[in-house]
Amino acid sequence: MRIVRSTESRRAETPAAVMTTLASPGLGGAAAPLWKVEAAPGTAGPVHHIDAEQVWTVLAGTVTVTVEAEAAYLAAGDTIVIAADASRQLTPGAEGFTAICTGPAGMQAYMPGKEDAKMTPPWTA
Repeated sequence: MRIVRSTESRRAETPAAVMTTLASPGLGGAAAPLWKVEAAPGTAGPVHHIDAEQVWTVLAGTVTVTVEAEAAYLAAGDTIVIAADASRQLTPGAEGFTAICTGPAGMQAYMPGKEDAKMTPPWTA
């Protein structure tokens, strides 16, 4: 059994959101990272890709998730499974949103047309 105390979680801020690592290979030795995303209204994230499937569950607020040009409106309790390499953009609703997310360890993000510049999001390591 491995326990990650709330005082051990890691926070990473981007212009679009704050990610809090709850467990990952480097935090608790988890095979699959688990993190929380908190995004304020008016802070749409960039269009980007992840080279692995991710699962997002909205805990509070609302968000529009656009995957491969198809938009879906999600509210608290809704879950979306996003396929590997699909383009995605998350746009918070009027009150922002909080979500919990997971995907496989080692997943990498990249911007459209920049597949050669992949990076591992620090909140997943």
